[in-house]
Amino acid sequence: MVKILKPGKVALVTRGRFAGKKVVVLQNVDHGSKTHPFGHAIVAGVERYPLKVTRSMGAKRVAKRSKVKPFIKVVNYNHLMPTRYALELENLKGLVSAETFKEPSQREDAKKTIKKTFEEKYQSGKSAWFFTPLRF
Repeated sequence: MVKILKPGKVALVTRGRFAGKKVVVLQNVDHGSKTHPFGHAIVAGVERYPLKVTRSMGAKRVAKRSKVKPFIKVVNYNHLMPTRYALELENLKGLVSAETFKEPSQREDAKKTIKKTFEEKYQSGKSAWFFTPLRF
């Protein structure tokens, strides 16, 4: 399972507050660290998905409904379910690391950058599956 979760891979969170949310792996740590002594991945995911947009809506309403709320988190490999999808995130490669979680201001800056990147991806129309909520 460790080999499957490379950076850029899309996975689903199966446990915790963000269970059922889609995430993209930014960095993987196979052997753990001092703070997290287990195999884990640093992920960025979609906390609040964009809403449906129709042709009759105005530009202002479309802009408001196209917003994405991201989250960043350290997740145990056991709580991730990999998918066949991948997301190319060139500008997010070195953005989030273990040190990002220690300082709240760094965390907020990282979230803002991820939000901007996710919204650009959504506007481009590529990777549409990533920006739709999971349905059962």
